Amino acid sequence: MTAIDDLLADFDVMDDWEDRYRHVIELGRDLPPLPDAEHTAENKVRGCASQVWITSSVSGTPDDPVITFLGDSDALIVKGLIAIAFMIYSGKPARQILATDAGEILGKLGLAGHLTQQRSNGFASMIQRIKSDAQAALHGAAPPRLSDGR
Repeated sequence: MTAIDDLLADFDVMDDWEDRYRHVIELGRDLPPLPDAEHTAENKVRGCASQVWITSSVSGTPDDPVITFLGDSDALIVKGLIAIAFMIYSGKPARQILATDAGEILGKLGLAGHLTQQRSNGFASMIQRIKSDAQAALHGAAPPRLSDGR
């Protein structure tokens, strides 16, 4: 089973949204720490109401790059959403990242209907960053970042 399959199974046995919300927060608490030096404007994800930083590293071959992500946020629930995004995408080949629809998975988890519009938009911004990094890796380029952090 994948981490997402495990999460889906966990959510299936939780009766109410509050239990799921607490579980998402716990996922965020379990994220590997992002070094302080990586909390930069360059790594900041634009479009999130909370502060979110995501970094990526590439391994594998140039023809089949694998992307691993680290991230952090100043909000507990957002850290949990980062953890879910990383369950979906981190450690996966770039082509698989580009082909995977995180919105569909959020729907299966029942989270899509329980996130505020701001959180949903922020999650979409995180996914856009992740896919942008995957696209850059496929083209052998560094992830695109603007100097002002956009």
